[in-house]
Amino acid sequence: MANASGFFTPSLPNFRLRVQTFMGIHTFQGFPSKVLCFAAIQGAHKTTSPSESRLPRLVSQGCKLVGCGSAVPSLQISNDDLSKFVDTSDEWISTRTGIRSRRVLSGKDNLTNLAAEAARKALEMAKVDPDDLDLILMCTSTPEDLFGSAPQIQKQLGCKTNPLAYDITAACSGFVLGLISAASHIRGGGFKNVLVVGADALSRYVDWTDRGSCILFGDAAGAVLVQACNSEEDGLFGFDLHSDGSGQRHLNASIKENDSNNALDSSNGSVSDFPPRQSSYSCIQMNGKEVFRFAVRYVPQSIESALQKAGLPASSIDWLLLHQANQRIIDAVATRLEVPSERVISNLANYGNTSAASIPLALDEAVRSGKVKAGQIIAAAGFGAGLTWGSAIIRWG
Repeated sequence: MANASGFFTPSLPNFRLRVQTFMGIHTFQGFPSKVLCFAAIQGAHKTTSPSESRLPRLVSQGCKLVGCGSAVPSLQISNDDLSKFVDTSDEWISTRTGIRSRRVLSGKDNLTNLAAEAARKALEMAKVDPDDLDLILMCTSTPEDLFGSAPQIQKQLGCKTNPLAYDITAACSGFVLGLISAASHIRGGGFKNVLVVGADALSRYVDWTDRGSCILFGDAAGAVLVQACNSEEDGLFGFDLHSDGSGQRHLNASIKENDSNNALDSSNGSVSDFPPRQSSYSCIQMNGKEVFRFAVRYVPQSIESALQKAGLPASSIDWLLLHQANQRIIDAVATRLEVPSERVISNLANYGNTSAASIPLALDEAVRSGKVKAGQIIAAAGFGAGLTWGSAIIRWG
C-alpha cells in the first residue's frame, strides 16, 4: 500500500540550516502552524536512522482556491429512460443509489470542450487571464487522446504563453490528487496560478445492458483555480492520500485484445506472436458490494487523518464534500464523522457518478448558489478505481 500525507500550518522564522528535503509531509509536534516537512541535515552519516536525522523545514508559500466552474452535456437521461431498455425502474435505482438522472455526451459533444468551458468559468470567477496560467492539470481517466487531453484545454483557452499542461489519471480520486499536485507546484515550484480540471466521460465505457453499473455513471467537467498567496491566507490545511493495487479486481476497465487484427498477418512465419493485436479497453467491471465496503471503511479514516494533521477537530468542518458515487456511501461517511445532513454537499441525484468531475461540479454549484461562502472549511474526499482514495481539508476563497 502506498500513501502520502501532509499538513499546512502559520509562518515561522527562517532556520539557517542546510537541508535536503525527503519525500513526504508530516506533522511535527511543538511547531505552530504553516507548512512543515521532514528534512535531513546535509552531510549526515548514511547510517543515521530517519527518525534521528529528520528535522522540520518551513515551506512559507501558501495557496488558496479562488475560482470554480463546471459544465455538463445537454443530453439528460432519467431513470425512466433507462428502464425502457434495461430491467430497472426509477424506484429501484433511486432507493439504492440516490440517483434520478445523469448527463451523457452525445452528437458533437466532447469531453475536451466541456473541460474548457468549466475552465473558462473558473478563470472568470477568479478574474485571472488565461495568459497568467502557469500550469493546467487535467484529472481524467477518459482522455480523448491516448497521450492526454490537457494540452488541448490550453489550446482552447488561447494561452499564448504556452503553460505546461498534463493529465493525471487516478479515477474518482483524481481531482483531490490534482489539488495536492497544484499545491506542490505552487509551494515547491514557485507557480502562481494553477488550473485543476476534473473531467470524465465514463458513459463511453459503460455496458448499457448491465443494470448494476449503467445506472451509476454520467459525464461532466469541473474546474478550480488554485492561486499562490501569503501564509496567512493559506487555504490547504492538510491532506491524506493512499492507493492499494490489490483492490483493482473490484473496480476496473482493463485493456483487452480485439478479436480482429488489422495489422500484418502473424502467420507469415517471421516472428512468433508478432505483430501484436490491436487493443481497446473493456467496459467498467465493478463489484458494488466490495467498493461500498471499501469506501465506508477507508474514507472516514482518511478524513480523520487529514484533520489530525491539520490540527483541526471534526467540528471545524463547515461542509463535507465527497466524491458523488452513491448516496448511501455519502450518508454512511457523514454518520461516521458525525456531520449533520444539512452540512453535506450532494448533487448526485441530478448527475450520477461523474468520476473526477464530481467534486468540482458539486463545489461549483454550491458556491454559485451561495451555499458555500468564502472562508468556510470543506473536508473533501475522493475514492475509486486503483484502488485509490484521498482527502483534503481546504478553505474556500
